[in-house]
Amino acid sequence: MARLADAGIVRHPIALRLYLLVTRQGGQLKAGDYKFASPISPMQALEKIHRGDVYSDRVTIPEGFNRFEIAEVLTSKTGKATPEQFLQLMNDTSLVAGIAPEAENLEGYLFPDTYICTTRTATEDLIRGMVRRFQEVFTPEMAARAKRLGMSVNQVITLASIIEKEAKAPEDRSLIASVLRNRLARGMPLAADPTFIYAAMLAGDYDGNPNQPRHRRRESPYNTYIHAGLPPGPIASPGRASIEAALYPADTDYLYYVLATPDGRHKFSRTVAEHEAAVAEYHLLRQQQQSQNNGR
Repeated sequence: MARLADAGIVRHPIALRLYLLVTRQGGQLKAGDYKFASPISPMQALEKIHRGDVYSDRVTIPEGFNRFEIAEVLTSKTGKATPEQFLQLMNDTSLVAGIAPEAENLEGYLFPDTYICTTRTATEDLIRGMVRRFQEVFTPEMAARAKRLGMSVNQVITLASIIEKEAKAPEDRSLIASVLRNRLARGMPLAADPTFIYAAMLAGDYDGNPNQPRHRRRESPYNTYIHAGLPPGPIASPGRASIEAALYPADTDYLYYVLATPDGRHKFSRTVAEHEAAVAEYHLLRQQQQSQNNGR
């Protein structure tokens, strides 16, 4: 009551205390932090407290964010901890030990969604909530499908994370998944740019330029230009659609893809010659776009 009086919502706190005593509503008020619109009457304020309508923030984690980006979002939106402290919490692999025992951290298992955070939400609960949401989305049927494919959950989420980072258009996800699966089956390097970018981030060396030669040459198990097979773990948090694409790729014989249109669609190829022609088309498209931009 004193805080309501200090905030100027209640002018006569003693009278309000007597009212609550007579009506026996005092025990029904719910503790918490509240934000009141102005102007608001004392009775409206009490009704809000009675409902337990505590003040909360909505924190949205976009699909394709990695744990470093998620830590930054959590820090900026909640102010509950530093990015380094959130990253430390993301090392608690006990949260996924039952489904992904080989996971080295929670990368890929912090499901991209919108979460409610109040002043009483603990930092640990934020991380647990994101992992719990992943476990809700990744159903037993998905786990069974992964097993039929001969893949662990960690391998599926690793593949899904690459799909998430590569796919610009939703309709391309299953096609990109088919390319990656076909390359894995043939022992070919995946040669996915987001993996060497992630490797550079792990090294604290990413300068925002994916065309920087040293990034592509970096020795790292996450660099799929150098090492065949999947990286040791996810490189980002995939959404449901990318997880489904990893589990149910399109049935194609494509081995290559390149960004081909301004709206983010890719062009898929079966042979090196087809791919080189598609790459040439892409570079021509970029030159035309740059010329148009320079002419404005």
